[in-house]
Amino acid sequence: MNKPYCTKTCCKINLGLNITERRPDGYHNLQTIFYPVPLYDELTIREGEDEDVLTLGGNPLEGDVQDNLVLRAVRLLRQEGFAVPPLSIDLLKVIPSGAGLGGGSSDAACMVRSLSEIYGLSLSEERMEMLVARLGADCPFFVNPRPLYAEGTGDVFTPISLSLSGWYLMLVKPEVYVSTREAYAGVHPHQPVCSLLETAKLPVGQWQGRMENDFEESIFSNHPLLSDIKQALYRQGAAYASMSGSGSTIYGLFRSRPTCEEIFAEHFCRVFSL
Repeated sequence: MNKPYCTKTCCKINLGLNITERRPDGYHNLQTIFYPVPLYDELTIREGEDEDVLTLGGNPLEGDVQDNLVLRAVRLLRQEGFAVPPLSIDLLKVIPSGAGLGGGSSDAACMVRSLSEIYGLSLSEERMEMLVARLGADCPFFVNPRPLYAEGTGDVFTPISLSLSGWYLMLVKPEVYVSTREAYAGVHPHQPVCSLLETAKLPVGQWQGRMENDFEESIFSNHPLLSDIKQALYRQGAAYASMSGSGSTIYGLFRSRPTCEEIFAEHFCRVFSL
């Protein structure tokens, strides 16, 4: 590699999230739709010297940097027998962590995809998806981000015809942390009243009350600020609002560009044209 390799990696929102049953292995089966969002982390990759070095910038991350999914992705490729030299990696975090947006998973998938291109590893999309699935159930989505219906533990994907082109998306992420343990502790698995796939075919304005995130009931009870943000988005004209994944980002879909960012000035808040 003669010069730094620079790339961007997007995030996602969940459109609906139904927890359908608890599995014998202790995990849960679910149904959700992943939809890509144009909010990006930035990766810069250079060849290093003796060992991998990851330098983080932007939004802070908790935990040991050596356990970051980017470095785990590099180690995974080496474990599979690919000759990847020591790397110097800069990761600019724009996607907030602990937000239900899949930022870490996206970084990992992007790293595998980038190294395959840089070093001519000739990894097929299917092979990359199989590899990054070891790092997280939603990692395979980010190998080729596009609207997907997810089942199982969130790792069985079916492409769907769904476009939110022409809609505006507002993301609001307060300083609220929801652990995976907390999120699943409060759910009561059940079959959804309305089919998620059938609901997704309806106009967005008809999603409210039909497209549900099963995590919201217990998480909103523990963190009422999240419920307040969702209701505020509706008051500002959102056609549909929901929590993404297990939180703590709340998003709203608007037909015209919302101009209410000042209401959420104390939180992470971004607006995008989809």
